[in-house]
Amino acid sequence: MDYTPFLVTFKLAGLTTLILFVIGIPIAYSIAFSKWKGKIILESILMLPIVLPPTVLGFYFIFFLGPKSGIGKFLENTFDVTLTFSFQGILLGSIIYCLPFMLTPIINGFRSIPKNLIESTTLLNKSKKNALWFVFIPYIKRSILSGVLLTFAHTIGAFGLILMIGGGKLGDAQVASVAIYDEMNAMNFDNVHQYALILLVISFVLIFCLNLLTRKSTRSDIA
Repeated sequence: MDYTPFLVTFKLAGLTTLILFVIGIPIAYSIAFSKWKGKIILESILMLPIVLPPTVLGFYFIFFLGPKSGIGKFLENTFDVTLTFSFQGILLGSIIYCLPFMLTPIINGFRSIPKNLIESTTLLNKSKKNALWFVFIPYIKRSILSGVLLTFAHTIGAFGLILMIGGGKLGDAQVASVAIYDEMNAMNFDNVHQYALILLVISFVLIFCLNLLTRKSTRSDIA
């Protein structure tokens, strides 16, 4: 059995989670605390990947960023970057696809911050930046960790979107979920079983950690 797809999978999941962690906190903060009335529209757009079929996302990704699109041609001609059938493409697709799974727990965490804590940062003349990094983020650290675990787990399990953007056996663009599909088509059932069992164990560990974190958070809230 070739373990390369797992290395690609962990690389993809790690980079996706890291990028969404960096951009997710300021986005979630803006959505949670902004008084802009139109933010519900923005939030709804960002949450679309939760309900949209991955094939729909994959189609529009190729339509707007594929080699025949204006943006795709510009990127290829100017920077020699191709976003279809490449690792860069499945990374960008994963970021879009997994964004709601990072945002949702963090937004809920920000919205759960007690009003008196928010008011105290104002009374102490703390800037919004200092209040965010030194008060709010430590307070919602479990929500942030939940977002990290959910994003990593969801990226590992992604299939339809990755298959459409990255294709089949294309070197560094093949992840474990696609490898299972290819091995199944080739009727290599022993390899399918090994790939599937490894993904099953990894997924169970991640979900177990998430449930453990949720239980601890619930108990601390009750206490």
